[in-house]
Amino acid sequence: MSECGYASAKAFSDHAAEAGLAIPSEPIIFLKANTAICGPNEKTLKPKHSTKLDYEVELGVVIGQQAKNVSKANALKHVAGYCVVNDISERAFQMQSSQWDKGKGCDTFGPIGPWLVTTDEIPNPKNLNLRLDVNGKRMQTGNTKSMIFGVEEIVSYVSHYMTLLPGDVIATGTPPGVGMGIKPEPFWLSVGDKVSLGIEGLGSQTQVIVGE
Repeated sequence: MSECGYASAKAFSDHAAEAGLAIPSEPIIFLKANTAICGPNEKTLKPKHSTKLDYEVELGVVIGQQAKNVSKANALKHVAGYCVVNDISERAFQMQSSQWDKGKGCDTFGPIGPWLVTTDEIPNPKNLNLRLDVNGKRMQTGNTKSMIFGVEEIVSYVSHYMTLLPGDVIATGTPPGVGMGIKPEPFWLSVGDKVSLGIEGLGSQTQVIVGE
């Protein structure tokens, strides 16, 4: 992977509805620090002063060749394959300002894998089932068909603002069921919790939450 990861927020229509947010007219992007990236089954480090630790199962798009100002029609030619990503977030940190990087970029907040599945194995990335469990309880269930913006739209969009390099990973947003959206009270991850997630055809991950 190159120096940073990219993520797209509010990318599922049902997740936007869950959060009571309007459907965005264009992707909302932010960066994850390279030190957030870790293996699919590594422990998740809960930062000091963390009070609202959350999870997000997401389809990861792995860039295979440099992309700059690419069209939507040609965007998928720059994609090497797909993977599972957990866009771990600390909501109290995230909402302290309009810049989300603080709440998204902490160490271990970007588990990726277990595999990079090449595009020939995933002919239609907009029809994949996603799921996430916490301590054996299903929290998130969704399908990439609910994505507001397709993979080709997201890759093209990001490439018009920053050059995408081979190995860059774009996380494409999450379905409903995140802890922040649980009613009547939000659910936050605690030390000792076990998070298991996966995407159809792309494998699964497991993380245990540990203290810093």
